[in-house]
Amino acid sequence: MNEEEGYFMPKAIPEILIKRSEALEKYYEKAYPKLAPMVKQCFLNAIETTVEKLYDGTYFVITGDIPAMWLRDSAAQVHHYIRYAKGDQVLDKIIRGVLKKQVSFVLLDPYANAFNSEDNGKGYKDETDQNPGVWERKYEVDSLCAPIYLAHAYLEETGESKIFDEDFLKMIKTILEVFRTEQDHAARSPYHFQRHNGVSTDTLPMEGKGNPVSPCGMTWSGFRPSDDSCTYGYLVPANMMAVKALDYAEEIINSFYDDSKTAGECRKLSDEINTGIQEHAVAEALGVGKIYAYETDGRENYLLMDDANSPSLLAIPYLGYTDTQDEMYQRTRKFVLSKENPYYYEGRYAKGIGSPHTPKGYIWCISIIMQALTSDDSEEILNCLEMLSRTHGETNYMHESFHPDKPEEYTRSWFAWANSLFGELLDRLMENDFFKINTDN
Repeated sequence: MNEEEGYFMPKAIPEILIKRSEALEKYYEKAYPKLAPMVKQCFLNAIETTVEKLYDGTYFVITGDIPAMWLRDSAAQVHHYIRYAKGDQVLDKIIRGVLKKQVSFVLLDPYANAFNSEDNGKGYKDETDQNPGVWERKYEVDSLCAPIYLAHAYLEETGESKIFDEDFLKMIKTILEVFRTEQDHAARSPYHFQRHNGVSTDTLPMEGKGNPVSPCGMTWSGFRPSDDSCTYGYLVPANMMAVKALDYAEEIINSFYDDSKTAGECRKLSDEINTGIQEHAVAEALGVGKIYAYETDGRENYLLMDDANSPSLLAIPYLGYTDTQDEMYQRTRKFVLSKENPYYYEGRYAKGIGSPHTPKGYIWCISIIMQALTSDDSEEILNCLEMLSRTHGETNYMHESFHPDKPEEYTRSWFAWANSLFGELLDRLMENDFFKINTDN
């Protein structure tokens, strides 16, 4: 990346993050030495290697080895830094700059998932409504939720309201319009997407409109957070994320805007989607009982599985939809962390959830990290940490996925989302003094 391309790296890493990474490293050298070599570089990976300042003052966040900004990934990559923004003006400016860029991208094309740093026409050339600022136009519900989640987390940590300008309100209204439209995809939606030179999961069937669905309150998604196409259009964990995003949007509008009408629309749509989940997304799993399906079509067809990418069923408490003790979640968790989930794999060095997006049998680092983040069981958390400590392929970084019998075989050597989520886990455990309470250290 260079100035001729329109953006450049920040001149300095925020001091508060350097100090925090050093404190983390020192803590883990004593508390869990196996993790110590991974701590600092994973915690700082996103800010050191993926955050680019544009000439308009906003910040562009690449995923790692792909030079485009995903709404979902960029939010996840900087999420663990938000709690330190109040104590550092440079970091605060970066977080606000990322949010401003996300808002502009949603307003540019709310059906796109990944964007260019400028209108340079780079990226995929698919059969859909093209825009030179868009890298890829796979419509994913969670992409529209990500900026609201990030903004709400920033507000909670800093109390600052500078980000809530007229463009932010326009973004919320745009998201409302899209979610409403996609409640009846067949009758209302203008969206279509076909990729003619890729694998089947890279395109939508039925001339780019997706498999048939019936309106049921939930909002339709063309693609999963893995960027694979949905089998059935109502992606349940993404709809759960939409429920919370709309709740956050209502809260923000009531606090910072004089627009009770839009706030009321957020509340109404959140309730409708949530009712749709409870009435149409619950299925019976053999030996487990009633659980949340991963996808449904509103026609009593269900896909019982989970994918490592978040939002996932495993991540439900992390998303804030319910807590870890919720009985439906516990049954769903039992299912997705078992061989009944077709993408749950076990090997010599690890066990966990993979994805149809990566080779069969490969486990995602994100799934093991998310398992620990959503667990109340100290032994389970320690087991997850042990798996992570022995499956990084001697790189001391997280990867996208790895072979559980041969961890040196992995996909994506540079995957900032996984490094950031791992950093968040380590930060939380230190904050709670997890090892002092649960080990001899």
